[in-house]
Amino acid sequence: MSGHNKWSKIKHKKGAADAKRGKIFGRLIKEIALAARQGGGDIIGNARLRSAIAEARAENMPNDNIDRAIKRGTGELDGAAIEEFSLEGYGPGGVAMLVECASDNRVRTVSDVRSALTKHGGNMGEAGCVAWMFDKKGLLSVQKGKLSEDQVLEVALDAGAEDVQEQADTFDVITPLEAFDKVKAALDAKGAQYVLAKLTRIPQTQVPLDAGHAKKFLDLLSKIEDLDDVQNVWANFDIDDKILEQLTA
Repeated sequence: MSGHNKWSKIKHKKGAADAKRGKIFGRLIKEIALAARQGGGDIIGNARLRSAIAEARAENMPNDNIDRAIKRGTGELDGAAIEEFSLEGYGPGGVAMLVECASDNRVRTVSDVRSALTKHGGNMGEAGCVAWMFDKKGLLSVQKGKLSEDQVLEVALDAGAEDVQEQADTFDVITPLEAFDKVKAALDAKGAQYVLAKLTRIPQTQVPLDAGHAKKFLDLLSKIEDLDDVQNVWANFDIDDKILEQLTA
């Protein structure tokens, strides 16, 4: 399993800190608006919007915020024009990084990401240099306890999942994008509880990092994720569980 998903689950357990709640809401509002602009405001026919709303509700975002974001995306409410684009590069240890952005000022965002990479031992790459390394998938990290591994395997695979990987405290279900909702509905019917349930990018290969490179890379990752215009950062790092726990304690 990619180090990025381990990192995401550790941040989720920590509650993402109240101080960052505004950043989380800002990112989710942009994602909901972009999803609505791209596929319309009806969640029945818009998988990206369904995923964004589910994530927003998991973060306890008020329904009024969600509704306004949808209307902003569909054009019912005025708002600044937001451009969606990706930036690519490498971090310490040769880790490939794909940074998804949503911004009303592309020049500012590119400058901020480039600066963060440069200051933390990374570098910006050309368009297309790493995007091909990441496959778009659905990820459902099912908490252990309620369901056994056999139950998760049977339900998920019957509903169209590609793989189920056992982790320390979860069963991670990987799905094709088109099967995400069906697999989640099947697991929901069995009472599954999730640490993560979202559309994601899974790296084709992973780069193992020792403690020294891991510390430098996580510092960079935190810096980039904290930028206001950054929506998601995908990276193909792999850090041993013990090292990761020590560095995030």
